[in-house]
Amino acid sequence: MDHDLLVRIVAALGSGVMVTLEVTAGALVLAVGLGLALAAIRHLWPRRDVDLAISSYVELLRNIPSLTFLFLLYFGLAAIGMRLPALTAAIVGLGLIGAAVVVDIFRAGFQAVPQGQREAAAAIGLKPLQAFRLVILPQGLRIAFAPLGNYAVALVKDTSLVAAIAAPEVMFNARQLVNETFQTTLVYGCAALVYLVITFSLGQAVRWVEQRTAY
Repeated sequence: MDHDLLVRIVAALGSGVMVTLEVTAGALVLAVGLGLALAAIRHLWPRRDVDLAISSYVELLRNIPSLTFLFLLYFGLAAIGMRLPALTAAIVGLGLIGAAVVVDIFRAGFQAVPQGQREAAAAIGLKPLQAFRLVILPQGLRIAFAPLGNYAVALVKDTSLVAAIAAPEVMFNARQLVNETFQTTLVYGCAALVYLVITFSLGQAVRWVEQRTAY
C-alpha cells in the first residue's frame, strides 16, 4: 500500500471523526433535552391540545426523510436569507428529528413506572409535579436508558447524511479523497471501519453503564 496514500486517508478520516463526534454530541444533547421536555409536558399536562401539538411535531419530523429535512434547513433557509453554517444545520436538523424519536422513548419509560409507585407518591402527599420529579422521572430515565443508547448508535450512522450539506465529517472527507485518488474501495472501506469502531465502542459503553446501573 502506498504510504503517502495511507497518511492522507488517516488524516482525512481522522479530521472527519472529530466533526462526526461533534455533530453526534450536539444532536444528541438537543434531541434528549427537547424530547425529555416534550415528554414531561405531555405527561404532566394530559390535555388534548397539548397532546395534539406534540403528536403533530412527532409525526411531521418522523415522516420527513432526514436528508430532505437537512436540505430544507441548509438550502431552504438560505433561499430566504437565513444561512446556517453546515455544522449548525447538521446539529439542529438531526437534533430536531431525534427529539421526535426520543419523545416516545421517554413517554414509554414514564408509562412503564409501576402504578403502585404513583399511588405511593400520592399517598404520602406529593403533588403531581413533585411525584414526577422525585418518583417517575428517575425510574423512567433508567427504563429509557437502553433505547436511548440504541438511538445514539443509530445517530452516529445518520451523521453520514450531513456530507450532503458539505459538513466535513467522515463521509464528506472520504468522498473528497475518492475524487482525488480514485481509490474507492480502500477509502470507503476505511470509512466503514471508522464507523464500525465508533458504533461498537459506543454500544459497549452503553451496555457497561446499563449493567452498572441495573437494579
